[in-house]
Amino acid sequence: MQQNRLGGSAIVVSEICMGTMTFGTQCDQQESFRILDKAADAGIDFFDTAEVYPVPPSADTAGLTEQWLGEWMARRDRESMIIATKVAGAAHGWWNPPVRGGKAALDRHHIRKALEGSLRRLKTDYIDLYQIHWTDHGMRAEDTLGALDELVQEGKVRAIGVSNETSYGLMKSLWTSDRCGMTRFDTIQNNFSINNRRFEDELAEVCRREQVSLLPYSPLAGGVLTGKYNDGKLPEGARFSRYFRSGPPRQKEMAARFVNEKSLKTSEHLIGIAKEIDMDVVTLAAAWSKQHDFVASTIVGATHADQLDPIIAAADVTLDDEVLKKINDVSESLLYPMG
Repeated sequence: MQQNRLGGSAIVVSEICMGTMTFGTQCDQQESFRILDKAADAGIDFFDTAEVYPVPPSADTAGLTEQWLGEWMARRDRESMIIATKVAGAAHGWWNPPVRGGKAALDRHHIRKALEGSLRRLKTDYIDLYQIHWTDHGMRAEDTLGALDELVQEGKVRAIGVSNETSYGLMKSLWTSDRCGMTRFDTIQNNFSINNRRFEDELAEVCRREQVSLLPYSPLAGGVLTGKYNDGKLPEGARFSRYFRSGPPRQKEMAARFVNEKSLKTSEHLIGIAKEIDMDVVTLAAAWSKQHDFVASTIVGATHADQLDPIIAAADVTLDDEVLKKINDVSESLLYPMG
């Protein structure tokens, strides 16, 4: 499997990253280990988690995914794996994470507390890539970056990244790091798929010029691109089925952003393109994601090991110009399905 560099750091990773947010809710420990084993055996050496996983997060389960990943890692060579995790963002933002008494923040105190917890659960003494899960533009950037820089200098973290960030926020952070002589963000982890191409509008150019790598999550648009929600279906066990049926207002709003008339129409067209070239639509969507020059590694998820087969197959696929044009034509005819 091809290896790519994370930003300007010393770290290189497999072009497919195994995401773990389903471990603990949508799949049990035994199946989670099967997924991890299969990913590693296929050449995936990059694993992404977070202190609030699994999703949907709750006080009862927060940290469980890291704990399971740590138990699995203990059976393997730690140095052969690249581990990424995240510190939760501010409690007073769009959502209050169930950690640190409901008072999470991105200052030195909370970042160190979060890292200590992640190191303990992951059973390791360092994190390869430590990321801000979501940012707080109301606080001083140097306070967050200073705390992260200390962790790098101490050898507890090798590189840092940010997630769910804007062009303004990324440039502000990079400028602050350069001005203060502190460690820069090498990665940004944002939602990016054929159903959500907004990253290409501005952030892609920031990444190219500033040597920051995108780690796209949800390349299958939350499973929507597989077509499983088409024709009004709400399949049992699917995340957005649960959100629509019994989720709180925020989850219902999220589900409606992913599953809507334009996104389902895009999925229908994409399935047609995949059939024309005799390719699984999952392979097509994953291959499209990893083929962008600003992408280092595409983060994928699974609820059972068999789902990895078409994803892993994407490692050997390069879409030709004709297929890319057909995908672009669909995107241009159905602009911004996710808003």
